Amino acid sequence: MNYDYKNKITIDELRNQFDGEVERFSNEQTGQVSSVDAPLILSIFEKSISQMYPDAKRLLDIGCGAGNFSLRITRKLPQLKLTLLDLSCPMLQKAKERLEAENFVVEEIIQADISKAELSENKFDIVVAAASLHHLRTKQDWRNVFGRIYRSLISGGSFWISDLIKHENETIELLQKERYAEYLRDSRDPNYQQHVFENIDRSDTPETLSFLINVLESSGFRQIDIIHKNMVFAAITAVKPS
Repeated sequence: MNYDYKNKITIDELRNQFDGEVERFSNEQTGQVSSVDAPLILSIFEKSISQMYPDAKRLLDIGCGAGNFSLRITRKLPQLKLTLLDLSCPMLQKAKERLEAENFVVEEIIQADISKAELSENKFDIVVAAASLHHLRTKQDWRNVFGRIYRSLISGGSFWISDLIKHENETIELLQKERYAEYLRDSRDPNYQQHVFENIDRSDTPETLSFLINVLESSGFRQIDIIHKNMVFAAITAVKPS
């Protein structure tokens, strides 16, 4: 599938959209209803990261939204110093407010598009990107961002991605999208399913798992694992070698 990028909304339009959705992104229990298995993936990340990195010092949360992933991980690792990155200033303010209400340390806030954000090198033990990278517009954007994330990690640090994906095979893509449509209709109603699909068409440019794995490998990552996949969503982890 090749995208017609001219038909996608701009970064400014995307920022304005998220500015108005802070409360929807603040629900820890359900995550985003439109993201399949969001609470399960959050739990997998939280348990895996806390066991793999009990002495971690710094975490970068890309597309942090209202802070759900940072909250859950930092409750397990309260010593973490957090860097929050998001397009939306209201999202960042909400995330900071919620984290500081539980006495966690927000070391830095970055309001930026990840495709243009400057990241410190060799700084983070953990980088998390949940339901945010599917807004990258070109394959080169993915390569540039993954390379920048790789350099931002310390040796032995890891990158955790949870996101919308597409499939290589057109038949499988159609079948998985229909499964997703049924999930959305069952979650709420047909109007909600139509709204989500229209939003994906105008806002999102997901890539295949094989492409993501290839870019992770070419960026230098190793120990790449698909830790969950259901319908059109997947979670992946990768490690920067020591």
